[in-house]
Amino acid sequence: MTITVISSDGHSLRQRVELEHFDDLFVDAPAIVGGDESAPDPHDYFDLALGACKAITARMYARRKQWPLSGVTVTVTRNDREERQGRYYLYVSLAFAGIDDPDQLQRLLEIADRCPIHRLITDSTVEIRSRLASDQGPSA
Repeated sequence: MTITVISSDGHSLRQRVELEHFDDLFVDAPAIVGGDESAPDPHDYFDLALGACKAITARMYARRKQWPLSGVTVTVTRNDREERQGRYYLYVSLAFAGIDDPDQLQRLLEIADRCPIHRLITDSTVEIRSRLASDQGPSA
């Protein structure tokens, strides 16, 4: 999948995001750094990716086990006060509707912690290689 981020205009920090086969999304920056707060900021999308992945992973597992999971609510709270020092804290609370068995609840929590985004954030080395677009000059 290709994601393309395009500035909305020459003045604001708002960005339009194009994803193949999906409606456009928008990203903006917080007012404290000059944004209009007209859309979620990049940190919001980072955090919500984790919450959504945990919910999807738990639902897939429950479906495979034929457990009576009727819904998942994931609440992600961020503490970014120490981000500049290399520490970014995410606190995740999960609620599983339709499940009363304590062992099943614990297993769903364990499975949610194995979702691909959780593992990507905590267990992977991510390499990012940026380059100029081909029509902008030499590539790296």
